[in-house]
Amino acid sequence: MSPGCPPPGKARSDWLSGIFRKGFDFMTGILLASATLGGGCFWCLDAIYRDLKGVRAVISGYAGGHVPNPGYQAVCSGRTGHAEVVRIEFDPARIAYRDLLEVFFTVHDPTTLNRQGADTGTQYRSIILTHDASQERVAREVTASIRTARIWPDPIVTEIKPLDTFYPAEAYHQDYMARNPVQPYCVAVIAPKVAKFRKQFMSRLKEPTPHKP
Repeated sequence: MSPGCPPPGKARSDWLSGIFRKGFDFMTGILLASATLGGGCFWCLDAIYRDLKGVRAVISGYAGGHVPNPGYQAVCSGRTGHAEVVRIEFDPARIAYRDLLEVFFTVHDPTTLNRQGADTGTQYRSIILTHDASQERVAREVTASIRTARIWPDPIVTEIKPLDTFYPAEAYHQDYMARNPVQPYCVAVIAPKVAKFRKQFMSRLKEPTPHKP
């Protein structure tokens, strides 16, 4: 049965609940899926995942902790338990969850505990927050394959656990790199990471948007 065709009778309410939870796009008829990942400053992952074919939206936020409705300063204090993460809305017919994880393990260092480069603290930890049992299985399989291939010389410390609640970050954090390209952190840290990613995953990048005069 197509996601756009509701079942009759009693099953209708369950069907509607399911497609809203999974992110059904009524404008395009596409059933989207979500992934939630943390690997250092969320500005970096935000800029990277926006470039991938099949990714429909990226939202920077906080998850994995114990304090409800945290703000940026509280998360940076390390007392909330939350990590900086991105929530990725994607079309699984165009890009698989496994592909998102392969990018994830390439664009950040999963072997440094509570740190990415000069950014230190539990909010910068490497973490995969799964949305269902299937994602957990794939996450553990990909992590095991990365470990077996010894792509990284040191032990992988990426945390894998079910997502509880995702809290969107403040508006100024969203699409930060595109809106602040000359900010020093963007120039020194994010831009080189994005350039390296684009070179390595060139075949998976979205087509550039034509420039309008």
